[in-house]
Amino acid sequence: MFFGLKILKNGLVSLGRPWYRVIRRIWEKVISFKKRRKKREIKINYFYAGLSLLILSLSGGGGWFYQEILKDLPNINEIYYPPRLSSKILDRNGNLLYKFYEGEDRSWVSLDKIPQSLIWATLAIEDKNFYKHQGFSIKGISQAFWYNLKKNGEEKPRGGSTITQQLVKNVFLDNEKKLKRKVKELVLTLLLEKKLSKDEILERYFNQVSYGGEAYGVQEASWKYFSKNVWEINTTEAAFLAGLPAAPSSYSPFGNYPEFAYLRQKHVMEEMEKAGFINKEMMIWLLKKEIKIEPESKKITAPHFVFWIKTILEERYGFKNFEKLGLTVTTSLNKETQEMAEKIVKEEVDKVARLRISNGAAVVIEVKNGDVLAMVGSKDYNAEDIDGKVNVTTSLRQPGSSIKPINYLLSFLKGKSLASSVEDSPICYPMVNQKPYCPQNYNGKYMGRVSLKTALASSLNVPSVKLLAENGVENMIDLAEEMGITSWQDRSRFGLALALGAGEVKMTEMAQAYSIFANMGEKIEINPILKIENYLGEEVYKKQEEKKGIVEAKYTFLINQALSDDQARAPIFGLNSKLKIADKTVAVKTGTTNELKDNWCIGWTPSLLVATWVGNNDSSPMSWVASGISGATPIWNRIMSDLLKNKAEEKWEKPEGVEKKTVCGKEEYFVEGSEEKIRCPSPSLVPTGN
Repeated sequence: MFFGLKILKNGLVSLGRPWYRVIRRIWEKVISFKKRRKKREIKINYFYAGLSLLILSLSGGGGWFYQEILKDLPNINEIYYPPRLSSKILDRNGNLLYKFYEGEDRSWVSLDKIPQSLIWATLAIEDKNFYKHQGFSIKGISQAFWYNLKKNGEEKPRGGSTITQQLVKNVFLDNEKKLKRKVKELVLTLLLEKKLSKDEILERYFNQVSYGGEAYGVQEASWKYFSKNVWEINTTEAAFLAGLPAAPSSYSPFGNYPEFAYLRQKHVMEEMEKAGFINKEMMIWLLKKEIKIEPESKKITAPHFVFWIKTILEERYGFKNFEKLGLTVTTSLNKETQEMAEKIVKEEVDKVARLRISNGAAVVIEVKNGDVLAMVGSKDYNAEDIDGKVNVTTSLRQPGSSIKPINYLLSFLKGKSLASSVEDSPICYPMVNQKPYCPQNYNGKYMGRVSLKTALASSLNVPSVKLLAENGVENMIDLAEEMGITSWQDRSRFGLALALGAGEVKMTEMAQAYSIFANMGEKIEINPILKIENYLGEEVYKKQEEKKGIVEAKYTFLINQALSDDQARAPIFGLNSKLKIADKTVAVKTGTTNELKDNWCIGWTPSLLVATWVGNNDSSPMSWVASGISGATPIWNRIMSDLLKNKAEEKWEKPEGVEKKTVCGKEEYFVEGSEEKIRCPSPSLVPTGN
């Protein structure tokens, strides 16, 4: 026998020094058993030594070993690479919104966060001598071998793999039950024991193995079964988890035979007592404790927002394998604000179903830092009849009159003021190869010469088109792009109808553009990502505030004054409509498109902006909607009122270069010098009704 072992050793030396050292350890492990005292152990170990020699001899010795085992052996250094790890999206307060993963739901957790009870339970049931052996246990293999020879058909086969071997199998090899794979496993096991400490091996084991279904690693297993972090589980729960990796499907509490899971848990506790990790009294006490398994659920909070974040991570920050990277992304979303906005959108859309309105959307922005506090992309993400999964806040829709403030801002930049007048009277513009373009006001009436303040606040169509004819379509597009509207790339599509919202935009673009009014001329980039951490908890990205001056504060101040003046919008909307928030200064603009396909309301304070929309995803027309008063405005009013209810009133401070003067018998704000260009209008009839 020992002569045969000597031949085996000499043959292996010829494979080369690095591999010789590895194989030598196997050989030394085998022949060391001649020093053992127990005769039965000696016989078993001699059996395995002889078996190894026989296998090597029949297969051509060292040549086979090199060709079949060593030549394509996996690179052991891959143990340092992280496995596939789930990426988490959190709200600003750390609440989980959703996890992205591909097949394996796994989060890395360091060994120092794993409770000692779980370590004891795992060692007791999987590998009691883990800290004593050098990677594999001849005794364990032999016991499993003889057990499997003697077992009857009803018993499950028993494995003899150590924790190190199980880790090797999970990381480097498949589950193919062939001698070749098993030999590779043994070689890699010895290499791994040389590379890593026992604690490092154990940490990787706890993070690699399956605990049932898509839950890999103890952290996600703890969340799956107990809805808590692994460091929060008790000893009873630890025993439950420790029993799962041997046969996750068979021992699943969600499977066909959930009682197996609890029998396995009992067996783990018994093994803990045998190993001396707990005493008998403790075991009996633990066995009496009930364990509560949480029902399986895959809930997603703020789904439209979550998938928008995923798109941003991939397109803006280049995280292409996001589902595997183990990122933790803390976003600006406020879960409470999100839930409030979702509730309001659904309730208000349901109220106006009679108006052939099937859907609604909303976005809430904290304008001073560009944080997105809420994003409601539809009234119901799971509603198939309205294409609920479509995110309206990032979809192209016509803004209607809600686009007008950009046109008026351009007029102010060109020297006009709130008191400047424009003729609200019929007009037609000739068009090449088309019928003349003849804009009309929403109510079909005309007010004669009116101030720009009244024209903007009352959302008169004809004055807006006349102003764009003076300003120039190209100039309006230029300004809109600077403000954040990027959807008007094909400029040849647009004419004077752009003044009334003929150019499609995204709600997120409108929120970006109008946050400039709220910020008095400064553009602060909307960015919903506060920070990104890798799987080790290291910060790889932190939000930096990006500011850019777009226009001087004095011009945006005029827009805010016009759109927060309830008296100025009274000719069309009446006093104290839903556009007014009691005791608060809020600028607000509505918009309804031709054929009633889209209805908007966007309003802002010095710190918050809320944009809302109602309509139908298929662009089918709604029935009559009074300029947003019966459509998007009630949604806007409720959300904004909720946000402001506990806040002190904020006002825009009068910036340098703006003075309040009396011109044409009225007191108004002027950019210094612009009052000299005012032509006082003649009295005109003001139409009644909305």
